[in-house]
Amino acid sequence: MVDVGYCIDLYADFARQGKTYVPFPDPQNYRITLDELHRTEVRERLRLLFTGPLELDPSRRAARVTRELAERLAKLAASLEQAGHSPEQVAGFLMRCLFTMFAEDVKLLPDNSFTRLLQDYRQNLEHFQDALQALWEKMDTGGFAAILHTKIPRFNGYLFKNPEALPITAAQLDLLVLAAEADWAEVEPAIFGTLLERALQPRERHKLGAHYTPRAYVERLVMPTVIEPLREEWEAARTASAILEDAGDEMGARKEIDNFHRRLCSVRVLDPACGSGNFLYVTLEHLKRLEGEVLEHLAHFPGQLGLDMTGAYTVTPAQFLGLEVNPRAAAIADVVLWIGYLQWHFRTQGSAARLSDPILREYGNIKQQDAVLSYTDKVPRLDANGQPVTRWDGHSTKLHPVTGQEVPDETARTIVYDYLDPKPASWPEADFIVGNPPFVGNKRMRDALGDEYTVALRKVYKGRVPDSADFVMYWWYKAADLLAEDGIERFGFITTNSITQSFNRRLLQSFTESNNPISITYAIPDHP
Repeated sequence: MVDVGYCIDLYADFARQGKTYVPFPDPQNYRITLDELHRTEVRERLRLLFTGPLELDPSRRAARVTRELAERLAKLAASLEQAGHSPEQVAGFLMRCLFTMFAEDVKLLPDNSFTRLLQDYRQNLEHFQDALQALWEKMDTGGFAAILHTKIPRFNGYLFKNPEALPITAAQLDLLVLAAEADWAEVEPAIFGTLLERALQPRERHKLGAHYTPRAYVERLVMPTVIEPLREEWEAARTASAILEDAGDEMGARKEIDNFHRRLCSVRVLDPACGSGNFLYVTLEHLKRLEGEVLEHLAHFPGQLGLDMTGAYTVTPAQFLGLEVNPRAAAIADVVLWIGYLQWHFRTQGSAARLSDPILREYGNIKQQDAVLSYTDKVPRLDANGQPVTRWDGHSTKLHPVTGQEVPDETARTIVYDYLDPKPASWPEADFIVGNPPFVGNKRMRDALGDEYTVALRKVYKGRVPDSADFVMYWWYKAADLLAEDGIERFGFITTNSITQSFNRRLLQSFTESNNPISITYAIPDHP
């Protein structure tokens, strides 16, 4: 949009929905005044606007950086595990490393300080572990960090409560240095979580960069489910405010906008199959974009104070709730939300000013739990000799020596558990529900989930979800049930093409008709 003789305002809709254009690159920097046209980066942005607009999509540029980092982390994780460290130790160590790299690139730590520390210890490897642990202990508490020769903020949260560092070789340190030299401020959280989870999981490393839910699919769900309804409320609030302002009621006009801002800062979004947090992060980013517009509108009222992130209300990670059965993925989801939140702060505020103390809060909003089945305990089933009973793990395969086809690898075993006092799982209170629940066809549930789990699940939902339903339908049932109870405003799930099969379609229709939901689903290929 051009105000001739004054400015050019840029708006973008990289999800290509054709409905929601938002200030680009953010609400603080979308306006280009004529006296800025001498700047090379501004002219390049305008050139690409006409010659290659998709090159301006920040997620495309960031995706390249993210893939390269994930590949290096995967190599390092494999190397550390081969050295005898447990996957849990390796995951914790690398997540602390990567967040420290991110912290220096957004100036929460002195510029290049962590990278220099890594480089300096190339000739002093025997003391590297102690030095790194001392840094992380100080990041937990804040204060003067002797290893960096400066005072640093208190990070706290949960990430640095365990400051354990691992001994590493020269080759492993080289991989860390390479990772640290990348621009972590440009990491794309919407895919970083998935790639990091695979990098830290031996069974998934071969899939690194192959298939993940693309950001475009995430936005196709998040926008109509959460953002568009809130934007409709925002338009209504602006209209009401304008009417009051025209009538001379400036205080009432400001209160309309302030009330919507409070609403925005209290909205709770739940992903009951959050994985490594991609859906929650994308929703957080779009809510921060909307908040930026609200704050810009508030700023034109006389006497309006700027946003104070140390005490005033604002959109924070606490509003984004996740359930995830995999403890490693749950931990990554929390880190992804915080990285995304801090990225947004530094893009719009430009400094650590107005950040809360501690920087990371342990909100407990990402819970490691089964989303559909609750139980008091699960105990290993024992055979006649008192040894745990095992079964095929449900996913490991090998090539058949004759056919060359992939077949179950019966040497890959997992323990059989009995589930005590099974009940439907409860979900935290939320206003909106989004996500990509796991799809397992009803005929594969016993292999993938185990006989005992499948039997317990079907038992507790008897009369509500038929035994012949696919696994994903349990998420649909719970979301529709919450909608019927006025517990949520709207929900939407991504699912596979098999949702269109006649039985699942009839079951879905029965849920939606009986509960009258406003729901959105997109069928995508099994391998997007």
